[in-house]
Amino acid sequence: MSSPSAVLPPLASSVWHHCFVETNRIRLHCVTQGTGDLVVLLHGFPEFWYSWRRQIPALSRHFKVVVPDLRGYNDSDKPLTGYDLDTLITDIQGLIQGLGYSKAHIVGHDWGGVIAWHFAQTLPQHLHRLAILNAPHPQQFVREIVGNFDQLWRSWYLLAFQVPELPEWIIQQNLREFVTRLFQDLSIRKGAFTAADTEIYRAALAKPRVLSAALNYYRQLLAPSAWLRQWQRSPKPITTPTLVLWGEDDHFLHKRLSQGLGALVDAPFQLKLIPQCGHWIQQEAPQTVNRELLRFLRQPF
Repeated sequence: MSSPSAVLPPLASSVWHHCFVETNRIRLHCVTQGTGDLVVLLHGFPEFWYSWRRQIPALSRHFKVVVPDLRGYNDSDKPLTGYDLDTLITDIQGLIQGLGYSKAHIVGHDWGGVIAWHFAQTLPQHLHRLAILNAPHPQQFVREIVGNFDQLWRSWYLLAFQVPELPEWIIQQNLREFVTRLFQDLSIRKGAFTAADTEIYRAALAKPRVLSAALNYYRQLLAPSAWLRQWQRSPKPITTPTLVLWGEDDHFLHKRLSQGLGALVDAPFQLKLIPQCGHWIQQEAPQTVNRELLRFLRQPF
């Protein structure tokens, strides 16, 4: 099976550099472009670096942009363990340092955003600015699943993913339909994903051990010990300037999850709701996302 990188559209791929960075005893495959201060873009489930294809050229005009495949995804290493939030942020810390930087701007969507929230709370000394795209704060999310029936209904798949091995088998048997449903059917702006895009995502997910690794993120988050930790822990204030962009019509995450986030940030905070936009915000509304990210990352505070 060909690698997704081998079937990419022309886009800007001729100036993207593919590399591997060793961090936290694994290798992360990354795409980079540009020079200057470091911006790290973190993708969500079930994606890989390709989800930022429309942001890399715009941001790289002003920054060094680095987009890893997260642990377990696409061409990055796929260990059996290490899918808890503490290990995942250590991966990103090592990535930043492995590239010769001490700090970075971090932008995260979906699971990448959850990791970015935790990074900001735990390792603020390595963070310039934080941008979150349709990603709940992990402690708030755990509470919402318990206390908000609508969010529990939207998150039914999290519970289904807790079953060992069976979800991987079911998804693998229906992979093309699974990918088409997620990206094309459940997006609000229907032109966001072409048939070629969904094929690229399918090829990345079809690689050995990727599905198990991707589902382990959910299994670790909802493991009893992690669940209790998130439930009992008071959120640590975030001291980094923070931007939250939220597609209002997200199929998976209730808009209520975007509310009250400012109370968790002891720094300049901005929330922008994007109307008529779904979960895949940087792909459904790329020009809006690029404009807001550039304004925020270049804005003096």
